[in-house]
This record gives sequence, C-alpha cells and structure tokens, in this order.
Amino acid sequence: MARKKKKYRNWVYGLVFILIAVIIVWRLWSPKTTYSLDIGPEYVLENYGIEIQQEAYQLQLPPEYFAALCMLESGGRKPCPPKFEKHVYAKLKMVHAGTKVRYEHVTPHEIGNASDGAIRNLASSWGPFQIMGYKCLLLDVNIEDLRGPQSVHWSMRWINENYGSYLRKKDYKSAFHMHNAGSPFPKNGKTKTHDPNYVKNGLKWMNYFKGKL
Repeated sequence: MARKKKKYRNWVYGLVFILIAVIIVWRLWSPKTTYSLDIGPEYVLENYGIEIQQEAYQLQLPPEYFAALCMLESGGRKPCPPKFEKHVYAKLKMVHAGTKVRYEHVTPHEIGNASDGAIRNLASSWGPFQIMGYKCLLLDVNIEDLRGPQSVHWSMRWINENYGSYLRKKDYKSAFHMHNAGSPFPKNGKTKTHDPNYVKNGLKWMNYFKGKL
C-alpha cells in the first residue's frame, strides 16, 4: 500500500513538473504586447509631444490640435492598444468575397489576396490618433506604418490629406467631427460622434495644450 501511494505521489509530482515546464516555455516563446495604462495630458506631451511638434511644423498645422486629438483617442498611452471594429470587418469581408463593390475607397482588387488576419488589422484603429487600418491604402503604405514607430508621421499625413483644409481655416469643430464621424460639424449642431461631447472636449484640450508644444 505504501509503495502504491509513493508511486501515485511521484506520478502527480511528475505531472506538475511537466505543467510548470509547459507554462515557462509558453511564456518565453509566445508573442505578447504590454500596453501602457498611463493616461493623461502629461503622457501626451511626454510620449508624443516632440513628434507632434515636428510634424505639425512641417505641415504648418496647429500642434495643439493633434495633442488634443491624441488625448481624445488614446489618452497619450504608448504603446496604445488597437480597437477592432466588428462592423468594419464585416464590410471588408464582403468586399474581399466580391459581394460588395467597395467599402469607401477599398475595392476587391486591393484586398483580394488578403488573409483574414490582414483584414482584421485593416478593420482595427491604430496609434495615438486611432487611424483605421484600411486608411493605409489611401497613403499607399503598409499597415505597419500606421501602427509602428512612424505612426505619428503617417497618421498626421493622413489627417492633413483628408481634412487639413479645415485646420487651416481654423474650423476645429469640423476637424474633430471629421476625424470621428467622417463629416464636417453639422449646421444643426447635432453631432454624429460616438461621444456627444467629443468635439467640445477636443476644443477644451486644444486650449489646454496651446503654448505647451
């Protein structure tokens, strides 16, 4: 009886040892990304202030707008997690399958050979300004450019090309509304942003960052 107990105990110890070994190997070899939890205007300045200032100077656009946008979209987190948009993914899958002619500027020709993982990346928003992945097709760059080390550069280039005219006219209400809802600020004042205070908060943060960049 004692020998059976010892044999059973050794078997349990062996199983535990194997499980621990598997966990250690998995942690060492599995890819992982740790996203920052630090959120606040001080992190916008610390993590992105210099890049925003340099790019805004090159584009001749107000840096405080981009700092405010960064605060609204990512809180200054670095790195900041992507946001998967299920409804965008569904539309892109339809384009990919050829059952939908296009989704905005995306056509079957552009994503016909894309894997499901690639389409998920295109259907996610990336970087401090949370630019949708499929926007990289308009810039003629790769998705890595929007989510990698040059995210600020390419994101601000996309903003400049798509609604920089509103920023140059100092129509900041329309600029914020364009970024979040894809259209200028409505004349009736009824915003289409996911947060009804999105534009209001953006203007508030612009005022906060003015003179700090």
